[in-house]
Amino acid sequence: MSDETIFTQKIDTGHREPQVIIDYQEFKKVIDSRRSVRVFSKDKVSDTIIDNALDDALKAPNSSNLQPWKFVWVKSEAKREELARYCFSQNGAKTAQHMIICIAQTGTWKEHCQMTLDQMKKMGMEVPSVVTQYYTKIAPVAYGLIGPWGVLSPLKWLLFNTLGVFRVSPREPIWPSDLKTWAVKSTALACENFMLSIRAQGFDTLPMEGFDAKRVKRMCDLGGHDHPMMIIAVGKRDERGIYGPQMRFPRDRFVEKI
Repeated sequence: MSDETIFTQKIDTGHREPQVIIDYQEFKKVIDSRRSVRVFSKDKVSDTIIDNALDDALKAPNSSNLQPWKFVWVKSEAKREELARYCFSQNGAKTAQHMIICIAQTGTWKEHCQMTLDQMKKMGMEVPSVVTQYYTKIAPVAYGLIGPWGVLSPLKWLLFNTLGVFRVSPREPIWPSDLKTWAVKSTALACENFMLSIRAQGFDTLPMEGFDAKRVKRMCDLGGHDHPMMIIAVGKRDERGIYGPQMRFPRDRFVEKI
């Protein structure tokens, strides 16, 4: 009997992409010069810069390609001033040329499973049976079976942990909080793409976690499955906008080899 599973089967759709040569030193300049800018200058940032960065954000790696994110670009000056207040009137928020509300979504995974299969077909791809099986059977179990307010979560916990006694088994998402964490992880990767793109285009960002989430949700008319997890301010750094040199704790505090 074969030990092959849906996760170990190798798929060849015939698609090939050329390998791109990257200049690491140029990439490192983007990484090293990205700073959290606390005060922005009055220099304008064109909409093209933001559009480019949003396109780059949407290319971020994400769980099962389900893209559980949403980005609200606050264009109105009045709304931007309102949002700055909800960010406790931080200088970075008040002086920003643009503000992006980054939202992790836990209610779109089911629709996006079907959209993935539909999009593959529209692209003329022959969808392998293992892919169809994943999005129609595996994903609904992995990201579903939670129910409203987590009423089914105890049963899912019992199922996964019973299976886990006998074999390698998924352990989450089981509770609604797990599903939120799942969506936040992918959205955070997109946020990093966005900020690095802004820096590569010669401008700067300030990622803010300090804000009144309830008021932000009301301003954007968000639902219970929408979780604002970061607000990114964009602008050109003021000469006094960075408060000090970059500080990181010793590498060996965080990096371990086993």
